[in-house]
Amino acid sequence: MIKTMKSLKDSFKLHNGVLIPCVGFGTYLSPEGEVAYEAVRKALEVGYRHIDTASIYGNEESVGRAVRDSGIPREEIFVTTKVWNADQGYVSTLKAFEASMKRLGLDYLDLYLIHWPRIKGHEQEWVEYNRRTWSAMTELYNAGRIRAIGVSNFKPHHIESLMEIAEVLPMVNQIELHPGLVREDITEYCREKGIVVESWGPMSRGKLLGTGLLDEIAGKYGKTPAQVTLRWHLQMGYLPLPKSVTPSRIEENAQLFDFELSPQDMDYISSITVQTGTGMDPDEEAH
Repeated sequence: MIKTMKSLKDSFKLHNGVLIPCVGFGTYLSPEGEVAYEAVRKALEVGYRHIDTASIYGNEESVGRAVRDSGIPREEIFVTTKVWNADQGYVSTLKAFEASMKRLGLDYLDLYLIHWPRIKGHEQEWVEYNRRTWSAMTELYNAGRIRAIGVSNFKPHHIESLMEIAEVLPMVNQIELHPGLVREDITEYCREKGIVVESWGPMSRGKLLGTGLLDEIAGKYGKTPAQVTLRWHLQMGYLPLPKSVTPSRIEENAQLFDFELSPQDMDYISSITVQTGTGMDPDEEAH
């Protein structure tokens, strides 16, 4: 049964018991400096308690500074970052983690993810690289440096290769997911394994909103197409990661809890077939 979320502070429970706020604030393409800093400060101000970044985004320093300057107790903010492919491997992951923590300026991390399963230049060795990386992340998790560990852009067979040797199983899989790209094979697999699914690009980076496909439904609820899309994610049991640097949109994307989509509208949104995704396939793309 999918839990009904009533505010940004409501949470999914990971399989190790850690609570993760049900909507995360994404920071991809938010430039390091005042842009990223002000966006995260605004997100925290309007109620977000889950901030998602990555080493490759180049904005960990601004994200960490915004978290520290917010005045909100650290334990109330859930912070995620990711190990980039060039840093995969046991020793290099440990070094990458320390570098991220220095940039963030935090004492511990809430969630650390492997960013992509396949590494450019080592496409045929991805299993071994993922396993070495996972071993380092597990060590950090067991030492209490990280509260939860997971993966990003992994298909079921990528996860299976880890589970063959994993002492700790992935708690999260962050994937591109939105109407028009529902990824049922991955989401069903993750549900069966107790892995929380996070949606990056939950509004297809804005492409879906320009199609007009959600305008009628949005009008019916007195909401925007963006709000309807994000509400769809929550009612599907996914954890969306909307991103914006525009204060009004940051606030708008947080107003998701005063309406509920009908089963018919949920079915309509789920049935959208217009392809608005990036088309990046982790089995074909190496990063």
